[in-house]
Formats: sequence, C-alpha cells, structure tokens
Amino acid sequence: MLEGWLDYHRALLAAKCAGLDDEQRKRRPVGTSLMSLHGLVRHLADVERNWFRRVLQRQPGMPSLFVTEAATGADWAPLEAADWPADLAAWQAECAAARQEAAAHGLDEVFTGPRGGRLVACSLRWIYNHMIEEYAQHNGHADLIRELIDGTVSS
Repeated sequence: MLEGWLDYHRALLAAKCAGLDDEQRKRRPVGTSLMSLHGLVRHLADVERNWFRRVLQRQPGMPSLFVTEAATGADWAPLEAADWPADLAAWQAECAAARQEAAAHGLDEVFTGPRGGRLVACSLRWIYNHMIEEYAQHNGHADLIRELIDGTVSS
C-alpha cells in the first residue's frame, strides 16, 4: 500500500508536467519563489536518491544529482541550461532504483539517515511515509504552479 501511494504521487507529478513546453516547465510564476515544475522534478530526483540510495543502499557518500555544497539550491535554479529530457530521465531512473532497492528490504528494517542536521534511525516504513508526505506537499505546489501557467485545475 505504501509503495502504491508513493507511485501514485510520482505519477501525479509527471501528469502536472505533461503537455507543457520547456519554457512553461521552467517558469517560476510566483515571483518570490524558485519553484517551477522542472525544478520540482529535479528536487524530487535528489530526494529519491537521498533516501533510497544513500540511506537504504547505505551509500552516504553518493553525490547529489543537482545540489552541491557551493550551490545548495541548484535543483531549483538556474534552469536556463537545464535539459528536460535528461532531468526527467534522471528522476525516472531514481524512482526505478528506489522501487528496486525498497523491494530488497522489509518495512521495519532500520537504517540510519540524515534528519535535521543529524543522523537518525529510520525504517523503510518511515521512509515511505516521508516520501509520500514530500510528494504530497510538492504536488500541492505543482497544482498551483500549473494553474498559474496555463489555468489547468486538478479535480
């Protein structure tokens, strides 16, 4: 059930990005925010990588896809040179890797992951719930961004 809800939210984000051109996906319609649909996909690719590769695969040193120490907001911006097909494929690859890695573990297996600037114990069940929460929050952002871009409203 948890995997199903996470996949639902992944599909919902993909649907929010569908049918738009490159400029629309990169558009940041809220002037005070760095958020765009393209940025959301990049951000969530790094979030997937963090929890399912760094934590579940126990690869804490695996680099982020977009974020660096020098550019902590690089998943969000700048996007002028960002390549949508490559970034979408990176996100999809992280989702596929997450499914594969999660399938190898029990829901109550305990891992160590970063939270609030420190390492904490967390189970796969906790990671699933956190990821569902993360996607649900950002899918709300995606709803608003999409509506501001072209008027599309979710039902």
